[in-house]
Amino acid sequence: MKRISIIFLIFSTFLYSQKIQIVDAENGKPIGNARIVLPDQLLYTNEDGFTPVDGNSKDFEVSASGFKKEKIKNFNSVIKLQPAFKEIEEVKIVSVDIKKLLDDVFKNYQKRYYEEPSMYDVVMKQKSFDNGKLHFMAISEAKLWSKCNWYNYKDGYNKRFDDILQLQLNNVKYLKIIKSDSIFTATEDKFSHEQMGNYFFNYELNRTLMFIKSSQAKYSGVLISEEDGEQLISFKIKVQRGINIEGSLKYNKTDKVITYFQTIYAMDDLPVEKKVATDGRAFDYKYGNATITYDFYKKDGLYLPALNRYETDNYTMFYKDETHVKKSMREIVYNTFTKSDHKGLTPKVDFAKSIWLNVPVKDNKEITVLLSEEEQEFINQK
Repeated sequence: MKRISIIFLIFSTFLYSQKIQIVDAENGKPIGNARIVLPDQLLYTNEDGFTPVDGNSKDFEVSASGFKKEKIKNFNSVIKLQPAFKEIEEVKIVSVDIKKLLDDVFKNYQKRYYEEPSMYDVVMKQKSFDNGKLHFMAISEAKLWSKCNWYNYKDGYNKRFDDILQLQLNNVKYLKIIKSDSIFTATEDKFSHEQMGNYFFNYELNRTLMFIKSSQAKYSGVLISEEDGEQLISFKIKVQRGINIEGSLKYNKTDKVITYFQTIYAMDDLPVEKKVATDGRAFDYKYGNATITYDFYKKDGLYLPALNRYETDNYTMFYKDETHVKKSMREIVYNTFTKSDHKGLTPKVDFAKSIWLNVPVKDNKEITVLLSEEEQEFINQK
């Protein structure tokens, strides 16, 4: 009997530890950041297209930006997604008034997205590169509490961040820092209003609209494709002060909700700035590209956050005779959702210092994270 139990336990573990890979049906290439919506959990694939999924999983949804959504009845180790369109020539070009669309969503934000206190189990990932080399990576399970799922500017400006969002760091799966004289890092200030704002889509909506409405700005929107009442729209904004913005979004016509939004800020034309780090070191700073992504899904009639990612690339620091080209990424995946109250979390992260300097709260939940090849090589590095 004991032997049978052991065999069953091994078999159950094997089932749970299964992984699937999402690939492009046309060329077989892996699709990173593909979304898998299970009945009680939400997951995203890593850079190599993989994610851990319980082998018993069935009746789930797979989607990715630029690809057709698929309903999967039974577990399959490889899932192929068809591109939303093959060639741009096959698509009839239809202009979209992007200003009108964004304005409507922003003004009605609290009516169309869930706005009550919420609790989420999330996976947080952060990576930093210096001159093309990964030198910092942290991945952890955490609890995230949000008072209303939108950014309150009054609380933000007054730095009442705990009244907007709270984090509780739990199981730290990976935390590795490579310290080297060849890596230049500079801390400029403490946690800011903008850093908190970047967690929330209404903050980015407002920022995008400010650029559209700025003096002499030029903007355009184009309908790329449409599937089951959801439109894929691309847009461009040219700002006179040296910022060019390109982006894409998915818009649900029935619910009048943006379900996916990504903006890429190209700031190479901005002048070099002189900055001073908190430790007194003076350096020159040149902006590069910044990409911010928000993803939402509908559960029980509610639109909930699924993913928030903030990436920077080609930011350059000039210190003495050194040049340091920077790249970074901060990502939050909202695995589970429950309705909450106004009490928040105890204990909670102190935003006055780096998240990773906070002491984690151990719980019994263990996360499963599939590292990409690059990430695994970094962890193995001595």
